[in-house]
Amino acid sequence: MKEELLHYIWKYRLFNRPLVTVEGEAVEIISPGIHNHNAGPDFSDARLRIGDELWAGNVEIHVNSSDWIRHGHNEDAAYQNVVLHLVFNHDDENAVRNIPVVQLKGFFDLSIHAYYQSFISSKRWVPCINQLHEVPPHEISFWLERMLIERLENKADVIHGFLALGNNNWEEAFYYTLARSFGFSVNALPFEMMARSLPYRVIARHLDRPFQVEALVFGQAGLLTHDLLDPWPQELFREYSFLRQKYHLVPVEAHIWRYLRLRPPNFPTVRLSQFASLLCSGGGMLSRVLESKTIDSLMQLFSEVKASEYWDNHFLFDRSTAGKSKRLGTEAVRLLLINAVLPFMFVNGRSTGNDDLCNRALGFFGELPGEKNEQITRWKEGGMDVSSAFNTQALIGLKKEYCDKKRCLDCRIGNFLLKKGFNNE
Repeated sequence: MKEELLHYIWKYRLFNRPLVTVEGEAVEIISPGIHNHNAGPDFSDARLRIGDELWAGNVEIHVNSSDWIRHGHNEDAAYQNVVLHLVFNHDDENAVRNIPVVQLKGFFDLSIHAYYQSFISSKRWVPCINQLHEVPPHEISFWLERMLIERLENKADVIHGFLALGNNNWEEAFYYTLARSFGFSVNALPFEMMARSLPYRVIARHLDRPFQVEALVFGQAGLLTHDLLDPWPQELFREYSFLRQKYHLVPVEAHIWRYLRLRPPNFPTVRLSQFASLLCSGGGMLSRVLESKTIDSLMQLFSEVKASEYWDNHFLFDRSTAGKSKRLGTEAVRLLLINAVLPFMFVNGRSTGNDDLCNRALGFFGELPGEKNEQITRWKEGGMDVSSAFNTQALIGLKKEYCDKKRCLDCRIGNFLLKKGFNNE
């Protein structure tokens, strides 16, 4: 028996007969209280009638009565307002004094436990993947919206970290956010490290001189050395050497960049040049993003970005290849919007009280096509709609935060299927 299941049974009152304390007093649940997922009693502000008296306070739930002492609640002031102790097995009559105890064993159908156990012990990729067709579309739609917002709120922690790093400057936080996303997962950390080593205030002084910005970006990436052969990287190195001394910059190590199993257009060299180009693509990049009213206008802002001319026939310094302009591809732009720009819009809107901006960001997710990867393919095979980035981002969050952690009891979809299973037993 797991404590989480007992929480679930109490929260949804899944009892097969009226509750009675071990002393024989009837328990009427007026309100089970608010489920607390943090430190302290499991449910707060419960309303109960025990015997002839009304009680208001906290409810604590354990598998065994003895867990009260084992968890140290007898010495914790936070548990002084507990008005009911719920246990599956009342194994210690002396564990809690002066608090009514209900032994839940026998008050609910054990098939609930068996059905729940079948979910959490499942070896399937997603425990309920074969039963998703049984869930009404409106239940799935409601939960996916919740999942997308939760995913964006999780990303808010990273963005607020960047905001603190930039002394509450939203432009600088956006700079760090974009830099990390330009790494496209494989080089996300190196890109972030490079950006952290190159303060935005330094970049901002040179935005009207793209050559200097590219020199700063490549130099701080650790990729400019004195032994480069081509004229372009040599010029970049000379310019960077001057700027490095001027701003007392310390570059990251070149070995942190990853090239293995990347297609050449995704090499960090090309992405770094594109990033430098984006920074110089026009003043007020953040304001232009926040003021975008359509997904097309937002796409256009990034679709115009291309690497400098040198990279038309190079993927690496000093190694020429067949000539081709290195623009950001449509799929790359979409990924930047999904992983950086739209989350930033949402977080900025939440932080500034701009509901219109939050709703616009959510709407843009719905207008972008869903990502294509192995996880999304498996969700599609399970019958889920993966046509929009709204749904695919929500499903990625659902898998990571609920399915992988077997949090079926906290999931609306899992909840529906579990209740359905209980009722069909």
